[in-house]
Amino acid sequence: MKAVCRFLLNVLGWKAVSGVMPHKKAIIIGVPHTSAWDFVISWLYYTSVGGVANIVIKKEFFFWPLGFFLRKMGAIPVDRSNGVSVVKQIIEEMNKREMMHLAITPEGTRERTKKWKAGFHTIAKATGAVVYLGFFDFGRKEIGWHETLELTDDPQADIRRMKAYYRSRGVIGKHPDQFSAEE
Repeated sequence: MKAVCRFLLNVLGWKAVSGVMPHKKAIIIGVPHTSAWDFVISWLYYTSVGGVANIVIKKEFFFWPLGFFLRKMGAIPVDRSNGVSVVKQIIEEMNKREMMHLAITPEGTRERTKKWKAGFHTIAKATGAVVYLGFFDFGRKEIGWHETLELTDDPQADIRRMKAYYRSRGVIGKHPDQFSAEE
């Protein structure tokens, strides 16, 4: 599967700029999230370098046969009904596992938004996961991660540092008008 994914990534013109995250428990931030293609490209990338990145998807998508394939691809079902905390479910799942690499988009939507969500921060603090600043840059057709984010006790300050990082890298989403790293 690794070679097939590498081939497909190359055919699509993408370059992987890093490999598997070295920590057993890690969160990879995926920015900019402007298209469903972000998932496809990200999955091809992380599989091509030998990793398995988990993502969370609402449980309603886990019907036969789609649920079978989603699980094989690393998807974890979450219940978003009746005030059930998605963050709490993810923490419980991550704490059950010895190793888990979780891909999260702090924007929380493919639409343009200035307010990024801090769930990644809560999850990382509760599980000891290392946060990696990942990207899928449709402008350069590069995907990967370059560095980790040292968390403080101020999630909003950490999000401001993340936004500054992505602004400095000049990442471009598939739909550039739908991405904002501004304050």
